Amino acid sequence: MGAKRTSDLIPLCHNIEIEQITLDLVVDDCGVAIEARALCSDKTGIEMEALTAVTIAALTIYDMCKAVDKGMVLRDIRLVEKTKEEINP
Repeated sequence: MGAKRTSDLIPLCHNIEIEQITLDLVVDDCGVAIEARALCSDKTGIEMEALTAVTIAALTIYDMCKAVDKGMVLRDIRLVEKTKEEINP
C-alpha cells in the first residue's frame, strides 16, 4: 500500500501505474531484512515506489515493535538493481 501512495508522499514524484509489487521479509536474530520488487509498464522507472514500499514496511515494523525495543534502527535502505524488462500481458 505504501508503494501506491508514493506520489502523495514525495514532492514532484508523479503517479504511475504499478503492474506488480512484492514485498519479502526475512526475520533473523539480527533484525528484519525487507526486499521489494516492483514492475510497471510506464516509460518511467518504478524505483521510488519500491523504495517507498520498503521504507513504509520498515516503519510499520518499527511502530509495532517500539514498545519492546527502544534501540531499533532503520538502515541500509537502497536500490539494489534497476532493469528494463518487458511485461507480458
